[in-house]
Amino acid sequence: MKAVFLDRDGIINKNPPEGEYLTSPRKFRLLKNVARAIKKLNELKFLVIIVTNQRGIARGIMTENDLKEIHSRMLKKLALQGARIDAIYYCPHEINTCSCRKPDIGLFLQAKRDFPEIDFSQSFVIGDTDKDIIAGQRLGCRTILVKSNQNDTLTPPADFFARNLWEAVSKIIANVDK
Repeated sequence: MKAVFLDRDGIINKNPPEGEYLTSPRKFRLLKNVARAIKKLNELKFLVIIVTNQRGIARGIMTENDLKEIHSRMLKKLALQGARIDAIYYCPHEINTCSCRKPDIGLFLQAKRDFPEIDFSQSFVIGDTDKDIIAGQRLGCRTILVKSNQNDTLTPPADFFARNLWEAVSKIIANVDK
């Protein structure tokens, strides 16, 4: 089965300013056309899975309950527009203290244990940082970098570039089964 693994901040919701964290459901803001993009992936029979680093928990800036409330709000907002997330995996740890924090692939492997039918070679990772792209490449997934400016390149480069999630889904549609 094909899956699309999405980073959360900057892909689904407005990214908090550098050095800050999304700590409250009240501050959660879906980006434009995100629900439309996820709904399209649902229609195309992709599993849609969020994989997100959330070290604000380890730093004591937020609790796991805060994160659950944020995710609950996100899921409700998406559902109101007909979009579904199949699973959410998050790393609550500080840098370099675990194997689940991207660019490590522990959370993706957990998703594979929970959804054994996932075929990484037919799947995509969509993110806005090198950590997302590196994790996707380690898994053998195709990768899509979402940035507002294509001059924001990474090493190693992603397979595709998009300005937002809707454009990323358009790239998937154009390249599925290729």
